[in-house]
Amino acid sequence: MSHANLSTGLQQHFIGQRQRLREAAQRILGCPHRADDVVQDAYLKLREVADPCGIHQPHAYLLRMVRNLAIDRHRRSSFENDVFTVEEAGQDMYAEAQGPEAIAIGRQTLALVSRALESLPARTQRAFELYRFGGLSQREIAAELGISATLVNFLIRDALAACRQHLAPASSS
Repeated sequence: MSHANLSTGLQQHFIGQRQRLREAAQRILGCPHRADDVVQDAYLKLREVADPCGIHQPHAYLLRMVRNLAIDRHRRSSFENDVFTVEEAGQDMYAEAQGPEAIAIGRQTLALVSRALESLPARTQRAFELYRFGGLSQREIAAELGISATLVNFLIRDALAACRQHLAPASSS
């Protein structure tokens, strides 16, 4: 049997099982329109199958293909719903970041970070300031301070650890 005949046979099997495949996708997605899209995508992928000879159980193969595509579509949709929101949803909310309490908390946090940096050696402070506030890369900082990029990495890490340590008691109270 030629490759074209096997491929056509698999496509015919797909067409015969289309309704079952759609129902399987709909159980995962919960929407008949999205299930139709998944079945259509599966059919297009099926046409790209390089070696249909290796498919011994076409129904199981097709069902697995549709199921995997439906799960991928569901995951992507869930992710997009978590990340993106309707713009109007936040219009009626009060901007807490501008309130007096938020300003006071920000100032306290800044004071704690400032104290943490003051407790560090001058070179560590300078490396951290150039990295976080100056926007320089670690290589640029290394060139400016005359030290290795690896040492710059350690200095920045130490400064961040000191900041976290100074902030930890404030966040636990």
